[in-house]
Amino acid sequence: MPASKITFDTVRQIGLRLSGVEASTAYGKPALKVKGKLLAAVPSNVSAEPGSLVVRVSRDDRAELLAADPGLYYVTEHYLDFDGVLVRLNRITPEVLRDLLSMSYRYVNRNPPQKRR
Repeated sequence: MPASKITFDTVRQIGLRLSGVEASTAYGKPALKVKGKLLAAVPSNVSAEPGSLVVRVSRDDRAELLAADPGLYYVTEHYLDFDGVLVRLNRITPEVLRDLLSMSYRYVNRNPPQKRR
């Protein structure tokens, strides 16, 4: 059963409450950035399930999230080298989304973007 009806509009509303976060785009898809660095976005790669969100987090945090709730969090081969995790929006609650965006915000503010290989 879905936890809620979360859309990118909900993600945007929550994310914009964080200091310095701006609505933007990444690869032509809606995104949130802080100081020009990606925080979260609608995934542009076709390997992501429809209705997903990609959120930047450390690889350690990604491993913990995947282990804790593989029904909510996942990663595809395309995103393995990216410091982030994919999220099924139809399974996340606003509270968990808020916590996840805060985790991403802390990570992005202390780390430069990683280039894809």
